[in-house]
Amino acid sequence: MREKPSSMSSQNMAPTDCMKPSDLSAEKKGIKRKNWRNRIRFLWTNSSKSILHPMKNRSYRPSVDDVNQWEQSLDKLLAHKYGKAAFRIFLKSEFCEENIEFWTTCENYKTLTSQKDLVSKANTIYEEFIKSEAPKEINLDFNTKNAIEQSLNAPTATTFQAAQKKIYSLMENNSYPRFINSDLYKELCAVASGKSKLVKF
Repeated sequence: MREKPSSMSSQNMAPTDCMKPSDLSAEKKGIKRKNWRNRIRFLWTNSSKSILHPMKNRSYRPSVDDVNQWEQSLDKLLAHKYGKAAFRIFLKSEFCEENIEFWTTCENYKTLTSQKDLVSKANTIYEEFIKSEAPKEINLDFNTKNAIEQSLNAPTATTFQAAQKKIYSLMENNSYPRFINSDLYKELCAVASGKSKLVKF
């Protein structure tokens, strides 16, 4: 995660999600493009054991309809196994994969029913994503962070709801439009339609 300007406090910090493309040198842009291509190739060519096609001795690739639906909304993108994986690869290339990781972790957290499990998982999420200088710290305002911290002794299924909504909004308004307009998404469309085999670059 990028360092926050020291002159800005967490209370009035403007919400940002990722490093802007303009922040990257031409060399780094080339590296990140190569990285996402390698990751997409790995994703596409290591799916032969997909539960969707257990009897077929070939890799599963999303259909044209699948990939086109991802353009309709972030909800549709995240609801699709490979759509979410592709979006995560894109976020990783922009150095902000902690957003999708936090959102996914919150989705899993909400399924817990045991209070013991809620306490354990809530503290893990706080240590990993919420507290200052956390290894995968996400961009939240002071009040949201404080509310989470105050609830850690007796967390509920909705402890991270406000934070999850804020991060979803950041992705929806910033990362998601960039993903849909990215070379990566264009390449996925080409792969789905059979115009690219994602082999030669």
